[in-house]
Amino acid sequence: MKRRDFARRPGCSVEATLDLIDGKWKGVILYHLQSGTQRFGELRRRMPGITQRMLTKQLRALEEDKLVIRKVYAEVPPRVEYCLSELGESLKPVIDILKAWGESHQQRLSCAAPPVVVRKPKRAA
Repeated sequence: MKRRDFARRPGCSVEATLDLIDGKWKGVILYHLQSGTQRFGELRRRMPGITQRMLTKQLRALEEDKLVIRKVYAEVPPRVEYCLSELGESLKPVIDILKAWGESHQQRLSCAAPPVVVRKPKRAA
């Protein structure tokens, strides 16, 4: 996942924010971490649609962007916990507004009629 370098090339502030929380899962991960520190397995259970590989990839990207802190405990088996960083905490209002908008429009969005597929009738031989 190639990141834009906004430090060198200034862009729109909305573009910079969306670049940090882009994709299907980052916002969801940040939302779940708002309730406090969680282990990998807890996050995975809260998001049944995500694969282990994708969760790992998204957590690494969030850690790289300094939105999430990863803490590894020297135990056997190893225990890893994730929590929001100070920068990640500052995104709480953004995530909360996205959640509120989704709740207020969820029925309209999920009740959208599926696309109509027009099929040509088969010709008799």
